[in-house]
Amino acid sequence: MVGKAKTGFYNEGVFLRCNRRTKDGKTHHYWNVVESRRLSDRRVVQRQVLYLGEINDSQREAWRKTIEVHDEGTRRQVALFPAGSMPGDDAQAVGIRLDELQLRHPRQWGACWLSTVLWQQLQLDEFWDTRLRASRKGTRWLQVLKTLVAYRLIDPGSEWRLHRHWYEASAMSDLLNADFALAEKDTLYRCLDKLVEHKDDLFKFLQVRWGELFEASFDVLLYDLTSTYFETDTPRAQDDKRQYGYSRDKRFDCRQVVIALIVTPEGFPLSYEVLAGNTKDSSTLSDFLKRIETHYGRAKRIWIMDRGIPTEESLKQMRAMGASYLVGTPKGRLTKLEKAFLSQPWQRVREGVEVKRLAQGEDTYVLAQSVKRINKERAMRRRRLGRYVGRLKELQRQTLTRDELLMKVGAAKKDAGRAASLIKLHLPDQDAAVTAETLRFSLDRAKLRSVRRREGRYLLRTNLAEHDPDQLWTFYVQLTEVEQAFKELKHDLSVRPIHHQLESRVEAHIFVAFLAYCLQVTLKAQLKQLAKGLTARAVLDKFKTIQMVDVHVPTADGRELVLSRYTQPEPEHHVLLDLLRLKLPEQPPPKITAKQIRRTAEPCAV
Repeated sequence: MVGKAKTGFYNEGVFLRCNRRTKDGKTHHYWNVVESRRLSDRRVVQRQVLYLGEINDSQREAWRKTIEVHDEGTRRQVALFPAGSMPGDDAQAVGIRLDELQLRHPRQWGACWLSTVLWQQLQLDEFWDTRLRASRKGTRWLQVLKTLVAYRLIDPGSEWRLHRHWYEASAMSDLLNADFALAEKDTLYRCLDKLVEHKDDLFKFLQVRWGELFEASFDVLLYDLTSTYFETDTPRAQDDKRQYGYSRDKRFDCRQVVIALIVTPEGFPLSYEVLAGNTKDSSTLSDFLKRIETHYGRAKRIWIMDRGIPTEESLKQMRAMGASYLVGTPKGRLTKLEKAFLSQPWQRVREGVEVKRLAQGEDTYVLAQSVKRINKERAMRRRRLGRYVGRLKELQRQTLTRDELLMKVGAAKKDAGRAASLIKLHLPDQDAAVTAETLRFSLDRAKLRSVRRREGRYLLRTNLAEHDPDQLWTFYVQLTEVEQAFKELKHDLSVRPIHHQLESRVEAHIFVAFLAYCLQVTLKAQLKQLAKGLTARAVLDKFKTIQMVDVHVPTADGRELVLSRYTQPEPEHHVLLDLLRLKLPEQPPPKITAKQIRRTAEPCAV
């Protein structure tokens, strides 16, 4: 539908509206592209899609807008006028037909722009310039990498999806001044082959950069492991890292790799390693200690780890190299030290947190209890125990064979977890019927008392004998930051599914995910300084709503003016920009091109 309204021209539901504003005695005209929407009650409302700026028709000097354009490859200054209002004394004037305006190729711009800003803040061009030089055929590998990382940060998926859909639906080509060659399928895969060898140098570079930006300290290091699995069992070599092992995702039926990660309490990664899927947690620490000392020199760092990672041998190694540690300890050790702790007084270190200290040889053991943690663990235990007991009562009333009962009891135990061990269960004999008399259960009260005493308590082990207990507790609870890093890698950045068949590209895929995480944690650090309530993901999602469209306006001389314009930021965007101290770039310069003639395709022969 094309029609003329009082304030502008309609074109297929979208029209050009002029807003008039009088300022200092002069009338200014501001043009907006507005979408007309009809509601269910037949009312019509308008939504501003694009702000074009001022085209003033009150007088010649006021409504002329001189802009720089690319006129078929030649840069020159021209003035734009609505057709019918052309000044007769300006040979450089170009008339435009506003009633034939069209909007084409909408694409996501805001989050793509923000990713390039974060890239620039980390000065990653400086790092990669000498390592990813353009090929002899002109492939700009650095731009390809920027695209891969932006994709992983904003809307993660497979490289095939980037090639088929995302690149054209994003404004990366506009921001990088590149064409679709960057997103060719083979180009994306070949870029992956050039990355992993620079991993160690990259993290050394980023350590310096984060220190400059945020005064980040790498004296306290959090170390933990996670795993990521593969749905398909692809052909692989015998020594391939994709192996069956302990799955933190509860997918023991799938091959996996293990990812070991070192981060600071603020979440800045110092290093990571991709290990074989059957690697034991306790076997990883010694190699990592040597690796960090080799790359970053010997220093008195504090290592914080959960139980299950350090062994007596690795702790001895850390003492020998002058490193400090604070590690979680299996609760079985608490049983051995329980009597010794009885004579030690509780010390209140903060609201709801108390500790006891016990020196044993070269180490100090710290028993900490948190009221909040006690309440949380007891609530979890009661909920699971209640579900388990309720399920057993249901099974007592059902008519089942013994084999069916065993399967259902096994499923109920799995759902209850450790809470199932608090129930003494008597199952029917081999040939007995399943009744309330043959299926009996009762609460193990002695074991429940023991469990209650340990709920909300942590036994920590450290060689930091002179540190304040409050500081030791603070160090340990910061382990949640490395867990958060794994959560962001798995969910926000979707490190899986991994579709690659070559092991080298599996590692490169994880490397790109970590590089995207480096951008995200940089944004997170800025938000922490400026607005703690905002998450990096929420900010990226908000900037995603800033789109870019191509405005095509025919000129009076038969050509076409093309203006690529990002949509006018909303008030919430301005708030974020102010908080982050960012300024949107100037709109891209318009282009005047020969108008393309659309040809009707000839019918195909059948």
